[in-house]
Amino acid sequence: MVPPPAPTLVLVPGFMQRGRAWAPLSDRLPERYRRLCVDLGASTWSDRLDELRAAAPCGAVLVGYSMGGRLVLHAALDDPGRFAGVVTVGASAGIEDPAAREERRRADERLAAWIESRSIDEVVSRWERLPVFATQSPELVAAQRADRLSHDPSALARLLRTGGQGALEPVWARLPALPTPLLAIAGERDAKYADAARRVAALSPSGEATVVADAGHAAHLERPRSVAQVIEQFVERTSRTPAPASGDPD
Repeated sequence: MVPPPAPTLVLVPGFMQRGRAWAPLSDRLPERYRRLCVDLGASTWSDRLDELRAAAPCGAVLVGYSMGGRLVLHAALDDPGRFAGVVTVGASAGIEDPAAREERRRADERLAAWIESRSIDEVVSRWERLPVFATQSPELVAAQRADRLSHDPSALARLLRTGGQGALEPVWARLPALPTPLLAIAGERDAKYADAARRVAALSPSGEATVVADAGHAAHLERPRSVAQVIEQFVERTSRTPAPASGDPD
């Protein structure tokens, strides 16, 4: 019997990260996996989607964190049947309530205006004080700082304006037509996104959710071994399952 080809995992970082932010998790995946830790340099959401499509081969498993998680979810919905699987970490399918989404858009606009008027050092200093980092050790936050400092504030502002949760329509209603196997991961200390992960999985025909113990928003950084094991198990299951027929996500 011919063994199945080694899976390719395309690892997509979050806002203000670089591809090597995935190293703690990538290093714990099986050596036979091909791992592409991508750097997406475009400063608008639509251009980043195009970059991801160009970087990800057909049959790959897309794995994304936070904004990167929303990116891989949109890519799978826009191109049903192309990818073998999609994994989100600390991601949601969007803000459904129009008033709440508009409020978030305005907040993101204020933040974007502040970002583009400041140095990258000031931007990173403010970013690292966000509550989302409270569950990360000071050493873990510091280890990511160099990559954050490598960004251009004006590009970050454009990305926030076009790819922030206030700027995008939610995709909850499209999930029941998603043919791609999906794994939604969240940390148990990130209650909002743990609920979102369960709901994303429940709405997807081939969806499942995992809530990682003693982890916050960046579960893959805080508990890389546990998350790597969950992803490996998902990849092995999906590689043994025949791909569903491609369908229209709309």
